Amino acid sequence: MMERRRMGAALLVLFLGNLANALEVPLDLPQPPTITHQSPKDYIIDPRENIIIHCEAKGKPHPSFSWTRNGTHFDIDHEPKVTMRPHSGTLVVDISAEKAESYEGVYQCTARNEHGTAVSNNIVIRQSRSPLWSKERNEPIVVQEGVSLVLQCRPPAGLPPPIIFWMDNNFQRLPQSSRVSQALNGDLYFSNILKEDSRNDYICYARFPHTQTIQQKQPITVRVLNQAPKDERKPTFLIPSGPSSSKMVLRGQVLELECIAEGLPTPEISWSKVSGDFPAKRTSFLHYQKTLHIVNVSESDAGEYRCTARNWLGSVHHTIRVTVKASPYWIGGPPRNLVLAPRETGVLTCRANGTPKPTITWTMNGIPIENSPKDPSRKVEDDTVIFTEVQSGSSAVYQCNVSNEYGYLLSNAFVNVLSEPPRVLTPSDRVYQVIRNNRALMDCSSFGSPIPKITWFKDTTLNGDPYIQHDNGTLEIHVAQAHNSGKYTCVARNSLGTYENHVYLEVKEPTRILKQPEYKVVRRGRSVVFECKVKHDPSLIPTMTWLKDNGELPDDERFIVDSDSLTITDVIENDEGVYTCIMNTSLDHDSASAELTVVERPDPPTDLELTDQRERSVQLTWTPGDEHNSPIQKFLIQYEDSLHHRGHWHNLTEVRGTKTTAHLKLSPYVHYTFRVLASNAVGFSQPSFPSRMFKTNPAAPDENPTGVDGYGTEHDNLVISWKPMSGLQSNGPGLQYKVMWRQKEVDKEWTSVTVANVSKFVVSGTPTFVPYELKVQALNTYGVGPEPAIAHGHSGEDLPVAAPDNVQVLVLNSTLAEVHWEPVPPKSVRGRLKGYKVYYWRERSLHKHNPHHMEKQILTFSGNHSHGMLPGLHPFSIYSLNVRVYNGKGEGPPSPSQQFETPEGVPSVPSFLRITNPNLDSLTLEWGHPHDRNGRLAGYTLRYQSVNSSNELGPVKELALPANATAVTLPNLKYSTRYKFYLSAKTDRGAGPAISEEAVTIMDEAMASRQVDIATQGWFIGLMCAIALLILILLIICFIQRNKGGKYPVKEKEDAHTDPEFQPMKDDDCTFGEYR
Repeated sequence: MMERRRMGAALLVLFLGNLANALEVPLDLPQPPTITHQSPKDYIIDPRENIIIHCEAKGKPHPSFSWTRNGTHFDIDHEPKVTMRPHSGTLVVDISAEKAESYEGVYQCTARNEHGTAVSNNIVIRQSRSPLWSKERNEPIVVQEGVSLVLQCRPPAGLPPPIIFWMDNNFQRLPQSSRVSQALNGDLYFSNILKEDSRNDYICYARFPHTQTIQQKQPITVRVLNQAPKDERKPTFLIPSGPSSSKMVLRGQVLELECIAEGLPTPEISWSKVSGDFPAKRTSFLHYQKTLHIVNVSESDAGEYRCTARNWLGSVHHTIRVTVKASPYWIGGPPRNLVLAPRETGVLTCRANGTPKPTITWTMNGIPIENSPKDPSRKVEDDTVIFTEVQSGSSAVYQCNVSNEYGYLLSNAFVNVLSEPPRVLTPSDRVYQVIRNNRALMDCSSFGSPIPKITWFKDTTLNGDPYIQHDNGTLEIHVAQAHNSGKYTCVARNSLGTYENHVYLEVKEPTRILKQPEYKVVRRGRSVVFECKVKHDPSLIPTMTWLKDNGELPDDERFIVDSDSLTITDVIENDEGVYTCIMNTSLDHDSASAELTVVERPDPPTDLELTDQRERSVQLTWTPGDEHNSPIQKFLIQYEDSLHHRGHWHNLTEVRGTKTTAHLKLSPYVHYTFRVLASNAVGFSQPSFPSRMFKTNPAAPDENPTGVDGYGTEHDNLVISWKPMSGLQSNGPGLQYKVMWRQKEVDKEWTSVTVANVSKFVVSGTPTFVPYELKVQALNTYGVGPEPAIAHGHSGEDLPVAAPDNVQVLVLNSTLAEVHWEPVPPKSVRGRLKGYKVYYWRERSLHKHNPHHMEKQILTFSGNHSHGMLPGLHPFSIYSLNVRVYNGKGEGPPSPSQQFETPEGVPSVPSFLRITNPNLDSLTLEWGHPHDRNGRLAGYTLRYQSVNSSNELGPVKELALPANATAVTLPNLKYSTRYKFYLSAKTDRGAGPAISEEAVTIMDEAMASRQVDIATQGWFIGLMCAIALLILILLIICFIQRNKGGKYPVKEKEDAHTDPEFQPMKDDDCTFGEYR
């Protein structure tokens, strides 16, 4: 039971100590010294500058400072070159007339006031050194090609060690590779040496970083002989030696393992860990895989590492056993200051580890704790000091020293016994601004002894979701929303009092890019616009920034930045890149990026070269130009024939954009010059520079003229024509044509003639329109072309000599007839039959009133027809016609004329219709006969009907009239009524179209006299006056009622003025609104 209580007490002490750790004692309160800045433990100084040894501390009262050197008091007053800065413990040593090395040693600073003493680390002062290289003479090194070689550097020992590199006389670094590389010790290793390694300026340089000086070794000369080169061999290690070795490294430092092998061919180095994997994020391989580099080493990196050197002849291994030691390191951080109220309990903890395990010692105010005054409230248990019911005046600074053979840790932590009411250190009325949906943190940094308890309020006490209160008093809202805005109060309480502080939280809307810039592909010289539309909290001031490739925009007036866009005019290739718009406010930002690709037509190909030259072909190669971000799709190869068409370029062939060579088929007798154009999605490039000229030898033609045709221009000739061949097709000089012809199925032998470079030949004295077989063959000075193909043609045509027989006409109706004939014999056509033409005309109408017509009309029927239709004829007429055959030369004689009659049809519309003599109940209609009667008129039909004021039609009445009538009077009509009339003529075939007209009968005078203006009647005037008087009386009554308040009492009327729902009087019914 006692052990359990002791454990509970220890946990309580630890908890209270942790709470105290978060307290920062205000400087206006008494407190022991705290060292705030000191020089590093291992302090290497530059001998050319004054020595400054830092020691800064704070406390209340402000501490005083003293120093020890090499364990004894360092009396500054007796050191004229040493001064201490005011209100500081920092020493400044003037070495202008002294040697810096005389001040080397171990220094320690002490800061003390009435509440305790703090001490610094042991600061070891050493002067940096850059000694000169020892004088030496390097004899030339002569080696056989293929052997291994090591050039030793051996720089002078410096403090700190120098940085080694190899250069030549021109201060250029010597090239290194998997064959030649520098080792960690600075030596230069050759796995096998080559003839080109001979040189006289292998120089090793050492750079000393503190003094920034560089020293060089005497140049080394290497001569490589190749009289008897070494044979190939499997690898062996130059370093390290033997099958295995060991390496010790301290925790947190860098592990570097090195394996360099010789062999021929050059070995390749690989690494593995025997019992595990490499730490991926901390491992790298340097110097062409020869160095394994692991940073921030931990205990898990201990184990066996194997390097393997391998070439095709074999391999060799070396195992390195790595052990990891550790100088002391803190677990959970160094001890922290402890503030306690009288009679409180607390604890100081010094948790550390190391390999080997370190020892821990405690001192108080710089004196070993066992030699310090006894204090019954203090108990030391290994790495912990426990304080129980402390008393006022027991404040002190405790030092914890943790050490092993690889180093030490020293930490100061004070115990300050205070009685202090709470105070809030966070400034009052501080405004915190946060973006919605983000975390909000509001500070309530406080101090007091005993430790104050912090409580937060916003209308009520804040605890539980969504509020989190941290041990240091900070209030957290994990996901802030708009309703979380407002005033917050934090209250600090302890047994000595209460302190209240107010802060404010403003939750802002996030900044968001609504329209992001989009990927753009633009042609050089054009303009491009990137849009970036943003929404932000209106109370925040936004700033739009554009970046190019994460850097500033070029200082170029072509870049135009607007409020929500970036415009780039006259785009050039250097404008390519990623453009990012960033909208910044004081609280947040949003960004979006888009890429710009600039495209252009490709540059023209270059370096045209002709190879594999043959009689009829050549191979053309070229180098593509810059494609300007748009892949080349094809190449167009053109040629110029300077022999036949100088200055004219012709397309020869196209090849895919992935090819850079083309096998070109050529024609004889051409002086070729080639050029190439590249094409991408933008267009064609400019042509390349022409190739050199390539001439092909003449040869006989490979082809004959095309388009051979035979026709006649006269009845007794034959014109043979063809498409002339070009100079490229001629294959040689002296181009001519051999023209051959024979009458088909009559002649067996060909008649031929050779003509110059023309396009036709005329054969005279031929029969009329007979078939011929034709051939045209090309020939030149070097021979004739291939056997030509046979073409066909006819000699010239003549007019037909026969007319169609047995012409007959079949009348189908009054406007359509069908004509038939017998075709003429083919021989009588004397040419190619093209068709028949029907000539027809109207002789006269069968009605005596219609005029005489003689216009001829022609209908053409192409091909070998024997009948045709004649549309659009006039009814009741006599027509004549004849038929003729025609060919390419013209028409033959007409057939004997035939007459036919067309039957009656319906007449056309009457020529006019008009209304005369309108009366009360009658109208007279007059009209004219139809222009085209199309037969014998049988009479007229008159239909009429009334139309009322709503445009509704009454019943139709019909009246038949004789053919000779031209007028009619309609009696018994209604007065003042509108009528619509329809008149049509008719023959025995029926009625023709009607003509219409409208008319109105006149009004009766008696009825008109009764329709007097009503406004002049006395009774109407009296009625209107009575109505006006009645309206006036009603208005007066309404006015009186309004002034008296109507049926409502005065009190209710007054209340109505204060009632927001009181309804005013309605103007239309003179009533008042009521209360609801």
